Amino acid sequence: MYYGIPLILPMRYEHLIRLLDLTVAITLVLIFLPFWIIVPILIYFESGPPIIFTHKRVGLNGKSFNLFKFRSMVPDADDILHNKDQELLKLFKDNDWKIPNDPRITRLGKIIRSLTIDEFPQLINVLRGEMSMVGPRAYLKRELDEQSKRYPETKQYIKRILSIKPGITGPWQTSGRNEIPFVKRAKMDAEYAENRSIWSYITIIVKTPIAMISKW
Repeated sequence: MYYGIPLILPMRYEHLIRLLDLTVAITLVLIFLPFWIIVPILIYFESGPPIIFTHKRVGLNGKSFNLFKFRSMVPDADDILHNKDQELLKLFKDNDWKIPNDPRITRLGKIIRSLTIDEFPQLINVLRGEMSMVGPRAYLKRELDEQSKRYPETKQYIKRILSIKPGITGPWQTSGRNEIPFVKRAKMDAEYAENRSIWSYITIIVKTPIAMISKW
């Protein structure tokens, strides 16, 4: 267990959310099937393997899982950030774990990120039951550890965030995306976790394509 005891919701609700997750995820996999073929080919020819980027994230009750994405950065992006470029690492942490105009992103990566195509493989995480279509961000453990020390007021939020599965999309992704600072993001995620409902789930699913289009 991580950051406290999880909240338990009625089992029927969890079953319904799981059914919605499977329905939406399978539908999206089928609709965007050509991307599952074309994007890996383009990534391979631009910068070689690996095609899928895996990252350890913290999920339900603090349990770690491998989050999947189409790789949008150079193959050794993590090594560059944490071991080779201290200035980049400082910029990363000073900007709430984001890097403006990140130099590690490939040319193709900029395109698939702008279209949110890089996140398609997370549908596999949903099918595996590690994520939900809607929920809090899937955070890195070290991000939660460091940010909770930097912003002690967020410890109460993190406890709520880890009480449910992380989501591919969520409340702050549909109302400002990465421009929202960590404290506000954590609060919004915690409020969703505590007050979530079928209606809020459906509302965020509907708002997500609008948020994606607004980035273009």
